[in-house]
Order: sequence, then structure tokens, then C-alpha cells
Amino acid sequence: MKTKAKDTKPYHHGNLRDALLTAARRLLETEGHSDLSLRKCATAVGVSATAPQNHFANKAALLTALAAQGYAELEAYMRRNSNEAADRNVRRQAALQGYVAFAQDHPALYELMFARDRVSSNDADLMRQVGACFVILADISKDFGQFEGDPASVDAKRQMFLWSLVHGYAQLLTANRFKKDAMLGAGILDIIPDMLIESGR
Repeated sequence: MKTKAKDTKPYHHGNLRDALLTAARRLLETEGHSDLSLRKCATAVGVSATAPQNHFANKAALLTALAAQGYAELEAYMRRNSNEAADRNVRRQAALQGYVAFAQDHPALYELMFARDRVSSNDADLMRQVGACFVILADISKDFGQFEGDPASVDAKRQMFLWSLVHGYAQLLTANRFKKDAMLGAGILDIIPDMLIESGR
């Protein structure tokens, strides 16, 4: 009678969580989030198929952790060419350009961060990273254009407008949708109407 072969792959792998996330990022870029799995990550790292369960209960948990990484990196991109002492217009321009640059540099991760039903929206780490990005959005949206309503409503509209603008532009750019000659080479700052920008600090 034949006995079932034992899984000889190691169960532990040093800092397995980070190793799995690194493998997942590589697979995400090459195969997309739909085909990514814990088993594939385990194989890439060289551990048993059950080892990832110590850190990620399921695929959604792994994707959520990747999305949290993405938002942390997005925040860094939005801050990298400016500082809090700079004029708000300078901070705004740097943040918008950083947002677009992140989407261009990490298109698969960018797509995952906004994919429906792929990540856990109540994950504490993810929400913390998302919140850090919203702090930047709230800052650069101040004094941006004229909207009607009470102060809270005006702030919300400004944030929605600016986020919709940069997010839509980034998605269309990474999807190579700007094909007309007149559109080629137009950056995010080129499509913001001057009439909507007021000076502010």
C-alpha cells in the first residue's frame, strides 16, 4: 500500500509575512490580482502551502495587506517633491503629480487599491494608510475653486472634485486612452483650469 508523500517544504521562513508580500507584489505585476493566490505565493517563497495561513487567513487578507502597502507608497509619492512649509499651490501640484506617477509606476497595485470586493474595507491598517492619503487631499483641496454650501459641504465638494480629476486622469493615462495628438503629452497640471485655483496657504 502506497503512503501519501509528506510535504517536505519548510513551514517557517524567517519573516514570512514580508516574504509573502514581496512575492505577491511580483505576481500581482505579472498575473494581476485575479490569478494571485496564497498557494502561488507559498510556492514562490519556497514554503508549504499551509504556511501563509499563519499571516493571511485567505486571499482577501493578502490583497488587503498589498493595498495597504500601496496607499502607504501613494502617500510617499504625494509628499516626495514638497513639504509642509511650501505654499499650498506647490503642495497641490506636487501631490497631483505624485499621484499620477504612482499610478504609472505601479499600475497593477493601483488597480487593486480601487478594485471592488477584493479588499477588506474595515481593515485597521488599510484604513490608517487611506486616511493618511486623505489628509493630503484635504490640505491640497483647500482654497480650490468656488462651490456653494456650508463650509463642510464646500470642503467635501472640493475634495471630491480634485480626487475625481486626478484619479480619472491617472486611470485613463495608465490605460493609454489619451490617443489624440492634442492630448499626447498633456500632464495633470495642464488640464486644471486656472480659474479654479486660488492662492492659499
